Amino acid sequence: MTAANSIEELKGATAEALSLSNGSVKVLNHKHLREHTIDKLAWTVAFSSDDEARTMAAWLIREIARQFGLGPASINEVYLARGRGDLPHNFTVPAINVRAFTYYFAQAIFRAAKRHEAGALICELSRSEMGYTHQSPSEYVSSVLAAALRTGYPWPVFIQGDHFQVNAVNFKKDPAKELAGIKKLTKQALEAGFCNIDLDTSTLVDLSKPTLAEQQATNFHQCADLSTFVRQEQPQGVMVSLGGEIGEVGKKNSTEAELDAFMEGYQRCLPPSLTGISKISVQTGTDHGGVVLPDGSMAKVKLDFDALAKLSEAGRTRYKLAGAVQHGASTLPIELFDKFPQLGACEIHLATEFQNILYEHPHFPAGLKEEMYAFLSEECAHERKNEDSDTQFFYKTRKKALGPFKLRLWELPDGVREELIAALEEKVDLLLRKLNVGGTGPLIKPFVKLPETPIPSPQAAKIAKAESFEGDD
Repeated sequence: MTAANSIEELKGATAEALSLSNGSVKVLNHKHLREHTIDKLAWTVAFSSDDEARTMAAWLIREIARQFGLGPASINEVYLARGRGDLPHNFTVPAINVRAFTYYFAQAIFRAAKRHEAGALICELSRSEMGYTHQSPSEYVSSVLAAALRTGYPWPVFIQGDHFQVNAVNFKKDPAKELAGIKKLTKQALEAGFCNIDLDTSTLVDLSKPTLAEQQATNFHQCADLSTFVRQEQPQGVMVSLGGEIGEVGKKNSTEAELDAFMEGYQRCLPPSLTGISKISVQTGTDHGGVVLPDGSMAKVKLDFDALAKLSEAGRTRYKLAGAVQHGASTLPIELFDKFPQLGACEIHLATEFQNILYEHPHFPAGLKEEMYAFLSEECAHERKNEDSDTQFFYKTRKKALGPFKLRLWELPDGVREELIAALEEKVDLLLRKLNVGGTGPLIKPFVKLPETPIPSPQAAKIAKAESFEGDD
């Protein structure tokens, strides 16, 4: 598969499946769309050298997905219903950071979800991941929605901005500049179709302050400010799901008293009647990516399940939140995942283990891996600590090769790619069962409302008008 590198090329590639007239798109051939055309659109958004073709392909995916009832959608009403007690809290929503093979990996996620009727799941990407995986918000939304269309996924698609995080060092130097950067990214993400945003101002917690309220003050003030900004910028007809964070991942474990200090301050700072966060991220002993030892084995994590359970319950009963969110959990032993729904955790973030599956798979081309590691040895040499073994260095940095080698990965032979994606799908399937999200598709669908208004077409569509994208049924 190749990308379309002009509007004319995109016209020809989509003519059998789509018709575009006066800025609106109509599906002429559903089978051809799913089996052929959607591939071309996804590749065009990811790799086209032509800005107009890329913009047009992204718009087509968004508008077709909307017509199929896929979204993108906000999980906010689901979480609010859970906080009110109108939905059970015996399932934990997996939020999967899709860093590599996004179009193909997302298909694996949706195939597994269809088997389990699991609609309560999220595809997400963080601020830092957008950089090192070379995926803009628009490209990410396009890849995920195209995957949902390709697989015939029947439920709304939740796409989330993970860790839209304030850099504490930059904030100290120039608060206005750092917050402006976060707001710029947030606006881009909202325009692209991210309807779920995790605001991470937990980096601004100051544990040197004498009281919990003072420790959390900058955190809740800035979270409230960013929440207000999102409400002002969110698309018409969409109530974006927002998350806050009280404990930075990898730092001190969170407590109920910290939750109270944050929430009481946050609620005071919010403008009257403004809808705030619907979930809270906490720290319970994990670290992003886990900790790899010199021999390549993973350090054991002592997870504070008692704290997770208490924080989830306190979030629901005191503040009508969906519950607590667990970060940095993907490398935990699989037998622990049953506990998260049992303890009422509303969401769990999963990233590094999927990356590990790719790199360590026996079918991952050895030559390509060597090239990627050689790239890291040169480009990331400054990140290497004196005590790091090769295994530790590459484990910590290999995520940064995914962007520069993105096209090489997508272009792997079909058989190789299928083996890698099958391994990812097997892991997703297991996690969906462990997290008890089977059957949540029909359960949550009544709470998810999608805007009925068509998405405005790009300028290219206005220029193309009736003569473009004509095809036969």
